[in-house]
Amino acid sequence: MQTVTLSLFRFDTVPARLWVLGQMGAARLSLARVPGLGFWKLCGSGTGEGFTPRPNWGVWAILAGWNNAATARDQTTQAPVFRRWRARASEAYTVFLEPTAARGHWAGVQPFAPEPAPEPGPEPGPEGGPVAALTRATVKPAHALRFWGRVPDISARIGADPNVLFKIGIGEVPLLHQVTFSVWPDAARMAAFARTGPHAEAIRAVRENHWFNEELYARFRLTGTAGRWQGGDPLAPALSADHIKEPA
Repeated sequence: MQTVTLSLFRFDTVPARLWVLGQMGAARLSLARVPGLGFWKLCGSGTGEGFTPRPNWGVWAILAGWNNAATARDQTTQAPVFRRWRARASEAYTVFLEPTAARGHWAGVQPFAPEPAPEPGPEPGPEGGPVAALTRATVKPAHALRFWGRVPDISARIGADPNVLFKIGIGEVPLLHQVTFSVWPDAARMAAFARTGPHAEAIRAVRENHWFNEELYARFRLTGTAGRWQGGDPLAPALSADHIKEPA
C-alpha cells in the first residue's frame, strides 16, 4: 500500500536558510533518483498558523509518496537528500500516512492511491485512529486577493480549535499554489470544522466564483512519526493509542 510522508525542516540560521533556498532547485535531481519514491513536491510554508500568504523562510517541507511503508521509513532516514536536510536543520519531523480517500488532481495527476476497502467500514476515527486532511489548490491570479482575504478568519479559527492535533500551511508558489495539512482526532470533528464558520463560507465562495484552476482533497490514516517539532512530538498522544501502528 502507498505510504505518504510529510517531512518538515526548521532552519534557524541565515546560512541554513540561504542553503535551503538553493535546494529548491538542487534537491530535485536528488529526489528523482531515490528508489521507491513516486510523487514528490518541495514546499515552503506560511507564517503564523501557516495558513497565510507571507512566507516563513525558516520552515520547508518535502511531501512524498512511496511504494510501501518500509521504503518510506528507510528512505526518509537514509536517502542522501533527507540526510542533508536534517544535517542543516535545527529540527526535523516526518509524519507517515496511508491514503484513505482522494479526489482531484495536482499538476494534472492524482498523486495519492487509496486502496479500496474490501467491504464498507468506518472511516478513520475513534476505532481506526486520527484522520489527516490535505487540501491543495491552484488559485487563479485574478482571484488571489479575494481568496487570501478569507484566510485570516480561517487561520484564527483553526488555531483556536482544541480538536486539531497538528496543522501547517505549505505551498509551491506563494499566493497561487497553496496546501493545507491538518490532523484531527476523528473524521466527525474534522467535518464539523469544515462545514461551519469561515471555512464553509470560503468553500462556498470558491465554488460560486470559480477561484481555483485545480483542486485536490485527500484524507489519510496516521501511522507514525519520526523526529521532533517545536521541542517534541506533537502527535505522540495520538500515536500512543493501541489502535495506531508504527509503519512496518
